[in-house]
Amino acid sequence: MPIHYKCRHCETEIGQLPFDSIDEQFLTKHEITPEEQHEYIVNGAEGEYTVQCICEECQNSLQKFPNYYALKKWIQ
Repeated sequence: MPIHYKCRHCETEIGQLPFDSIDEQFLTKHEITPEEQHEYIVNGAEGEYTVQCICEECQNSLQKFPNYYALKKWIQ
C-alpha cells in the first residue's frame, strides 16, 4: 500500500510513496508528538496511510492571508 500525501485544506493529492520502500517506524520516529501523529497521519481501512500536509497553493494563500491560520478548514 502506498503512503498518500494530501493537502489538509483543499484535499488535493500531492503525491505518494510506495510503503514497501519505507520502514513503518519512519512515520513515528521523526520529531512528531503522538498528538501530531493522530492529527496528521490517517490510517485507512485497508492499511494505507494518508499524511495530511499542505500544498503549495494553500501555503501561498496562508502567507497572503495569515488570519486563515486561525481556521481549521478555510476552503469551503
